[in-house]
Amino acid sequence: MSNSQPSGRRDYGGRSAAVRRVERRRRLLDAALDLFGTNGYAATSIERLCGQANVSTRNFYEEFAGRESLLIALHDHITERAYHAVLAAVADLVDASTEERVDRAVSGYIGTVAADPRWTRIAFVEVVGVSAAVERHRLAWRGRLAQLVESEAAIAMNRGEATKRDFSLTAMAFIGAVNELVHHWSIHGQQVPLDRIRAELTRLAMAALTAP
Repeated sequence: MSNSQPSGRRDYGGRSAAVRRVERRRRLLDAALDLFGTNGYAATSIERLCGQANVSTRNFYEEFAGRESLLIALHDHITERAYHAVLAAVADLVDASTEERVDRAVSGYIGTVAADPRWTRIAFVEVVGVSAAVERHRLAWRGRLAQLVESEAAIAMNRGEATKRDFSLTAMAFIGAVNELVHHWSIHGQQVPLDRIRAELTRLAMAALTAP
């Protein structure tokens, strides 16, 4: 009986093709984080990414359609972590006040996106205005985050802690404020304590929720 395997499934160094592909994708994402997050997206070529990740150009295109799809995958990774950090932050605060829930949610979000300066740059600078496709992706995430704000507003309204009105525009404006303040914090050398950013955003949210 033959012990041969199909060429696409052969093991090298005890690692299957599937495992090696996962490792390759991870190296490309790590290289993109480092290069996009320091040199910038526009200044980073596919050849430079491949050199840092130690993969061939052919292998790059097996994982990603191009630099844009790699940027989108990286932005997804960062923003999804921040999104779930918000959900986790308020999960055990069912009976807490709206102000405490908002404060914890804001802390969860900015604590995640600001955890690594490269994440901050990619999420708030490098992903903006790249192309129509990347912009659609970015705005879709902004919409999902705004829905979290609207959900908190609905909870607050049901408790009588917020004015009863449509908060859809307020939610979009608040997400814009979050992004702008974190970006400001990042580009000014983190001179303003992040706790001060969090407190200001909580004040903004509470003022908006209780405004007539």
